[in-house]
Amino acid sequence: MKNQQVFKSSEGKNSILAFYDTILEKWPLAYETVNIPTRHGNTFIIGCGEPTAPPLILLHGSSSNSAMWIGDAAEYCRHYRVYAIDIPGEPGKSEAVRSDLNGPAYTEWLNDIFNVLNLKKATIIGISLGGWMALKFSTAYPEKIDKLVLLCPSGVAPQKLSFMLRALQLMFLGKRGTDRLIRIVNGNADVPGEAIAYSRLIADNFNPRVEFVPIFSDEELKRLSMPVLLIAGEKDVLLNSKKTTARLEKLLPRLKVNILSGAGHVLINLAGKIIEFLL
Repeated sequence: MKNQQVFKSSEGKNSILAFYDTILEKWPLAYETVNIPTRHGNTFIIGCGEPTAPPLILLHGSSSNSAMWIGDAAEYCRHYRVYAIDIPGEPGKSEAVRSDLNGPAYTEWLNDIFNVLNLKKATIIGISLGGWMALKFSTAYPEKIDKLVLLCPSGVAPQKLSFMLRALQLMFLGKRGTDRLIRIVNGNADVPGEAIAYSRLIADNFNPRVEFVPIFSDEELKRLSMPVLLIAGEKDVLLNSKKTTARLEKLLPRLKVNILSGAGHVLINLAGKIIEFLL
């Protein structure tokens, strides 16, 4: 694990987590939380839905946490036992440590969670960096995955360098730059005002990952024998949706694709579309 300054200050961390708690107070159904020790950081998980239902794992993206699933949780819990996992080193309640994206760390991390939760097989939904982690685990343990849903996943096509440079420029412009960056990433998504406010708070008090995410090889992606759903935004400014789609269509025999017209990188409240695929 890398010792990095994930939060800019202890006060900033407390502000982010306090806001997180206010969102969890509005969670649409009863839930439990658990902290699981893993080889790569203690991990906070929200569990909801019938305990005997099939397991569904939710992996959020970078600079986010499991609060992002609040609009989807109720629909998923009609059919699944949901485990919304806070990725360590992101602005959530898991340990503030980051492991190297190269190597086996995040495969080991999620496998530890599978073992503690006694999951033999599960469906995974991952968005952006969470999509990369879903791919990382699923290519290593395809036999443990029932179905895989990838929302604008990293690791299939290179990140857009133009966005990375633009984001770095905007980060130096204070609140005005932060607001502009949030609008660019959201695209035309109907993002609630509370979510925008939370994004601002995170941007002000959290140090995001800045390295490029590793790209999976053809050999790795060909291991995905399970049904896979790709949902991507037509106007994603971070990732090239056309290249992601073309590559997965070439390699995955059981792929279904849904490109959302006019959508950017932020893809939320899609449980209705996703459940159609899962069931």
